[in-house]
Amino acid sequence: MPFTVTPTALPEVLVLEPRVFGDARGFFYESFNARDFTQATGLQVEFVQDNHSKSARGVLRGLHYQIAHAQGKLVRVVQGEVFDVAVDLRRSSPTFGQWVGVHLSADNHRQLWVPPGFAHGFVVLSESAEFLYKTTDYWYAEHERSLLWNDPAIGIAWPIDFKPQLAAKDAAAKLFAEADTYE
Repeated sequence: MPFTVTPTALPEVLVLEPRVFGDARGFFYESFNARDFTQATGLQVEFVQDNHSKSARGVLRGLHYQIAHAQGKLVRVVQGEVFDVAVDLRRSSPTFGQWVGVHLSADNHRQLWVPPGFAHGFVVLSESAEFLYKTTDYWYAEHERSLLWNDPAIGIAWPIDFKPQLAAKDAAAKLFAEADTYE
């Protein structure tokens, strides 16, 4: 296998670690292969959009989701380091309202699979970070929602000792008790 797959505390959220080939010249790894992804995860997904963001230290993006056209996301960092979070928003799930966080960096090459039905966000821990993610559905502004990053009802243990920089929509995000959720 070109990568190993490890379930997180929320078993549907998966950490993918690629096989990296390195020497004095640098490194090479296959960041995505549909056949291998399906074989390793058991998931048959089609990615329709790739996104790339760059953020400075202390920027927190999220927790975002789309209430209709829910997106599965395969995320990774190609420069810097982030703490990446997924929150289960599926009322029928035994892990409804629970979260998991994973350190993703250019050095560890990890990727995180965030299934549809989860809110997603990250905070930048390095001087800056470039974040790439593949999505299983397109972005629709009218369906986008934000869950408040520091809602005590969720209790995410962000590994920060500073006040993060937020977009206006994220600062005004809804509490979990008021948020739109999935069946």
